[in-house]
Amino acid sequence: MGNVTLPTPVFLAGGALCLVAGYLAGTVTGPGTPQRTTAEVVSFDSGTEKLCLKGDAIKDQEGVDSSGQLCGTLRRAPSSQVPRKGDDFRFVSVETSGEDNGKPKQQVVIYGAVVD
Repeated sequence: MGNVTLPTPVFLAGGALCLVAGYLAGTVTGPGTPQRTTAEVVSFDSGTEKLCLKGDAIKDQEGVDSSGQLCGTLRRAPSSQVPRKGDDFRFVSVETSGEDNGKPKQQVVIYGAVVD
């Protein structure tokens, strides 16, 4: 048996092909990024940071109540505009669950900002 050596361009092309194939496989099978959606502000309480949203975009969100609203604690940048009733609001929401003093607790956290 003898040694077989590949020319450098063939070796580099094979390595590049492996990298591209790995990238494509990762983007197809990897986790998706959260989708930002836009809804209308129903209410916002600046004291408790409770925000309620409505609209077609929230139908598939976790944490929507029986009245068709998504209410949760707002997390926003300090310099961002305070949401008011009727504003369009672009957001990502996360429903969390855990225990508080031995009792189960669920909470919706909304990250986002008013759309100008």
